[in-house]
Amino acid sequence: MDSRYLQSFVYVVELGSIAEAARRLDLTPAAVAQRVKMLEAELGAKLVRRSGRTVGTTEAGERILERARTVLHDIRDLKSDLVGPSSLGGELRLGGTPTMMMNLIPDVLATLLARHPQIDLYLEPGKSADLYRKVVGGELDAALLVHPQHDLPKNCDWHTFREEPLVLLTPASMTVTDPHAVLQTEPFLRYDRNVVGGQLADAYLRQHGIRPHQRCELDGLDAISVLVDRGLGVSLVPDWLTTRGTGLSLAKWPMPHPFPKRVMGLIWGRSSARMRLVQALLEVVTEFGEAIDSRGRPE
Repeated sequence: MDSRYLQSFVYVVELGSIAEAARRLDLTPAAVAQRVKMLEAELGAKLVRRSGRTVGTTEAGERILERARTVLHDIRDLKSDLVGPSSLGGELRLGGTPTMMMNLIPDVLATLLARHPQIDLYLEPGKSADLYRKVVGGELDAALLVHPQHDLPKNCDWHTFREEPLVLLTPASMTVTDPHAVLQTEPFLRYDRNVVGGQLADAYLRQHGIRPHQRCELDGLDAISVLVDRGLGVSLVPDWLTTRGTGLSLAKWPMPHPFPKRVMGLIWGRSSARMRLVQALLEVVTEFGEAIDSRGRPE
């Protein structure tokens, strides 16, 4: 059985579209569809069903999906085992939140690849909850994300990169003497309550009896910062890492009462066959974290 057929099947199911799977694999949709058909012919069962432009699994496809993921995972491990002990190489599958992808991961990977040019990278952006599940399930080797609001499983390790307190985000032209009063009176841009940072902000508002005049609710700290810069409102958000110049005129004001912080870090699976690659990544992430703590941003 050709593992490429399995990979095409898994991507089609996970992405819900032959066209999306084709883009991920750098193939034509016809080529991906042909691979899936050949896999179905080899296994003697229909694996996917089409409904309009979306694709899902049949009962047979659902039964083999996890086994297919395991086989692909084992193949990646096998390739990693062939790399000599004197060098670091092979594929590192890394996930990151959009903020990390924009602000930290490019610099970290540039340093990592300068030291270990034989490493191949697979990068996957996503929400922290989705990336967390993929690390726990072995689909990703590691991810830079927000620590979930529960204990990690025993098969995973964690390194805290940064702790981010809640701050009031306003246009730079606004003078603030009482953050609570500003939150109570100004138009409010709410950070999505489906993510940890938004949940922390909502809990703070509730704890202090603040009922803001909400203008909108959205995920994406960069998007919120642009709206605040344009004078469309204020927001209560974690003091997130921004290492790139944005050209925005913003001010961050500390909150007057202590509250749990959003914790950013690196999570990885302890049993990964690419542990040496993860350790090399961790070394670079740690260096950048120390640089940010001492200077405010990486060198």
